[in-house]
Amino acid sequence: MNWTLEVVPVPVTDMDRAKEFYADKAGFTVDLDDEVAPGMRIIQMTPPGSRCSIVMLQGMPEAPGMKSMAPGALQGLQLCVTDIEAAREELVGRGVEVSPVRHVGATGWEDGKGGTWNSFMSFEDPDGNGWTVQEAPAELSER
Repeated sequence: MNWTLEVVPVPVTDMDRAKEFYADKAGFTVDLDDEVAPGMRIIQMTPPGSRCSIVMLQGMPEAPGMKSMAPGALQGLQLCVTDIEAAREELVGRGVEVSPVRHVGATGWEDGKGGTWNSFMSFEDPDGNGWTVQEAPAELSER
């Protein structure tokens, strides 16, 4: 049996501001924006080429056994691309503040590209949720 990661909740303060950021700046596709019951809104968005989506919730009760996260508390979400420099140019062109491309070297984090699987950049959404982008050697279907 496969256990696939399908949706990751992202805590935000302003649903419309977050939707605009993820759609217009990060380039995610809006899959769903629906008020499922009075005062309960769900926005689901997917990064280009990904099988896993993010979801932002407003007015929804916590699922049994779950704890809520404060906006900005989610850190370390990771996306993979096959050309990190082109991906960085795309994000910067859309107005996203993105770190320089870095790699892990002998003394820790160093500027510039590294070897295979060792080139990264990062950015944050308007609430401070942190994303890392890593360069992969090939598309997922080819790995």
